[in-house]
Formats: sequence, structure tokens, C-alpha cells
Amino acid sequence: MDYSAYEALFNTGDDRALVERFFCEDVRFTGGSRDYQGSDQLLAFLGWAHDGVREVMRPQLVLRDDEHLFAEIDMDFHATKERADFPFGHLHPGDSVTVKFFVTYRLRHGKVAELKSMTWPPGKGVTRLAPLGAHPSQIAAFHAYVAAFSNADCDRFRRFYADDVVLTLNPQIPPLCGPDAIVGFYGPMFETVRERLSIHSVEASDAAITLDATMRFTAIADAPNFVLRPMQRGDRIEGRVFVDYALRDGLIARISVRRQGDLVFKGASET
Repeated sequence: MDYSAYEALFNTGDDRALVERFFCEDVRFTGGSRDYQGSDQLLAFLGWAHDGVREVMRPQLVLRDDEHLFAEIDMDFHATKERADFPFGHLHPGDSVTVKFFVTYRLRHGKVAELKSMTWPPGKGVTRLAPLGAHPSQIAAFHAYVAAFSNADCDRFRRFYADDVVLTLNPQIPPLCGPDAIVGFYGPMFETVRERLSIHSVEASDAAITLDATMRFTAIADAPNFVLRPMQRGDRIEGRVFVDYALRDGLIARISVRRQGDLVFKGASET
């Protein structure tokens, strides 16, 4: 079993491909109070665990013999939806938690026949990555950031900003300098108009992130003074954007928005 290939596929988030490629059909998985038999049960568990939560593994130690693997793994979990039932604590969009896992794998013909895992409490003894960057975990964290923004959770999305972050929206709006200025702009706006970003693609390095997305503004109340145009409850405005994020020490230092094409307005009565 090529554990590096296992890690790479695990970190794509494709649970079905992972189970089909690396696990026996009669695999047994035991972890804490959980005990599952067969690849279908394992896949169902992973589907539940990863519902709105991206899990990314960062192995710290891997040992093996002919029939066994042992791995110490720092496992990062990044939330894009609220999970009150998550095993390692109540998560909201934008939250991340890292948990130390100790896992043994019993192998049969190069696939996992038995998987046993145990954990330490969240945050105990783990290593840390910078919040954002090129690693799969950092890209997953960026998706969590976008989810927090789309959820209008100012307290969570501001965690990703450097103290001197600058946001440039368009020539008609002066640059917003600092997390307080950004929250001061969006917080009141979110009381009447919510902005949701639907991600098409993300390109990331340790220095920069480029987001290709569709932005949708939806009026949840009448907004006669909305910056783009007056809106009534239920009105929507949509448009394609590229957003460039400059990073410093894993935090967002500069944001610039490039609109692609015209914005489309849809009244509340339109489908």
C-alpha cells in the first residue's frame, strides 16, 4: 500500500474513490464507540462525518511492516456548514479544529482489511499550519472562510485577515483598510442584503489566492440605500467575479475584486 497515494486521495475529499481503491469490501473500522463492518458502512460513516466538514490529513509519523501500518496524524477539520453534532465540537461555517489521531491499519493484498483509530482531545499535541496557503488543508480553510462570509458571520471571516488588510471593491468605493473597516462595511449591509459566493475554482499558492465565483446579493429586507441599486425584499443581483487575495504569513493582506461582465438584476416576482 502506497501511503503517500492514500494521503493524496484522502485529501481530495473523494470518499468513494478512497474506499474503492484502498479498502477491502469486508473492512472493519473501529474508533472509540464506533464499530463498522464492510465498505458500505465505512462509506456511509465518511459521508456523515464529511457533511459540510472537509477533513485533511497531515501524517507526522508512519511505520509499517508487511501486514500493518501505524500512523500518527494531525487531522484538520474545516467547516462550511453548521454541524452541532460534530464529534469534536459544535462547528459553524468558518471554524477549523485539529485533532491528533493514532491509527493502525491491517493490510490484505495491499488494501486495508481493518482500521482502528483513537484520538487525543482537539488541539492537544498537534502541529499548526498557517491559516491559508497552497496545502490542501489551507485551501479547505479558504473554502471555510468563503462559507463564513456567505453566512454573514463577521466574527469568523475576520479571523482570516491581517491587521492591515486592504479591500478594494471598485473605484466608487474607497478602499477599506483594516478588519474593522471591512466588518463596518459588511455588517450593516448584511442586515438587509446578504451576499453569497458560489465557488467555481480556487487557485492557491503560499503568496496568493485567486477565486473565480458567482456572487449573489439577496435582499432579506427592503434596502433603498444598497450600494449597487435600491432593492426590495426578495430582489436579487448576480454577477461573475474574480477575487485576488494577497497573503502574508497565511493571512489575507490585500483583496481586490474584478467583475466579469454585467450584473443581472432579478425582481422578487421573477423566478
